[in-house]
Amino acid sequence: MSRPRGDIKAVCQNPKCRYYRKETGKDIIKSGKYRTGHQRYYCHHCHTYFMETKGTPLFRKHLSESEIITICKHLVEKNGIRSIERITGHHRDTIGRLLEDMAEHAEQMNEYLISNLGLTPFECDELWSVVKKNRKRLSLTAQLGLKKVTRGSTPV
Repeated sequence: MSRPRGDIKAVCQNPKCRYYRKETGKDIIKSGKYRTGHQRYYCHHCHTYFMETKGTPLFRKHLSESEIITICKHLVEKNGIRSIERITGHHRDTIGRLLEDMAEHAEQMNEYLISNLGLTPFECDELWSVVKKNRKRLSLTAQLGLKKVTRGSTPV
């Protein structure tokens, strides 16, 4: 008799799958790890593999989660991109791309910052004000994502 599967929090990330981002009816198993250390999953419905960070600002980042958290905390403290570059040792383009990805995933990132990092909504608002200050360099998608979480604007 086989043992029961553990509870898996991941959902299918394939847009062509009928269980795309659905909790009910999913049939996902763990399938090893990538060399970056992230968990690999397999969906039995659409027969695809995906990474645990797919669909998040952490996807395809060479930085560890702790380094990204450190950069986010420096942004909350209203440090500039160049000062964060000096503090963390990461290039300013890397920090800028992280800002861009955070703005594109603003709503999900806001939930992540509050639940996982324990930031208050006020601290998140401070972070988004720093990102908003640099919005001239952001793509249109990032600017629309940023509008969803900044105070005084209505979501599109």
